[in-house]
Order: sequence, then C-alpha cells, then structure tokens
Amino acid sequence: MVESKKIVLDTNFLLIPGQFGVDIFTELQRICDFPYKLHIMETTLKELENIMEKSAGTARQAGKLALELVKAKDINIISSDVGYVDRAILDMVDETIIVATMDAELREKLKKKGVKLITLRQKKYLIIEA
Repeated sequence: MVESKKIVLDTNFLLIPGQFGVDIFTELQRICDFPYKLHIMETTLKELENIMEKSAGTARQAGKLALELVKAKDINIISSDVGYVDRAILDMVDETIIVATMDAELREKLKKKGVKLITLRQKKYLIIEA
C-alpha cells in the first residue's frame, strides 16, 4: 500500500482562491499524481480568523473563503505549541512533507531543508518545486 504524502497548506496559500480565483483543490489534484492528505497548522486557523476580523474588502473576503474551504474540504489540523505559523511549519517538516506556500522567505528556508514545495505560477496554476 502506498502511503499518502502530507501536504501542509500555509495561510497565504489558502488565500489564493479569494485573491486570484484559482481553485487550489482542483489544481492539487491535477499536479499530484500520488495519494495525499491536506493539513494546516492550528495557528493558520487563528491567522485566517484574524484576517477576517482585522481586514476589510478583498482581504477579508479571501479570509472568509479560506475558512469556509478549510471546513468544507476535510483538512486535518496539526496542533502546535509554536504561535508563529512559519516557525511551526519549519519545526515539523521533513523530506516526506510537501509545503504549499507563497511566502518567499519560508520557501527559501524550506528549500535549504530539502522540502518539496507547491506554489502558484502566473497567478493561475500550481506547480511542485523539488
């Protein structure tokens, strides 16, 4: 039996549908020719709720849509004692985990650790970076 890969979705990645109109879940199915399970950090939920409370306009709508998608898509929530999402992701990753993020600084740190990444290209499709 093939073990499913863990894909961890960063906060900014979950905002893509609201910001760019890209269906990240259909795109993930398109680019992932292997079994996978989606995960988010517990602190990501808090960040999304913060965006909804403190933002206005498009940012608020993107945050609301992201929260709705998390609930609708049966995404596993990883609890962490670390309050900062990027730090929590960096602390738990290994070569078996793929991280979906738009954060340039986080991507650089993950690349140095040899972690595969999923990112948005040309504001319209996803790619996997080795």
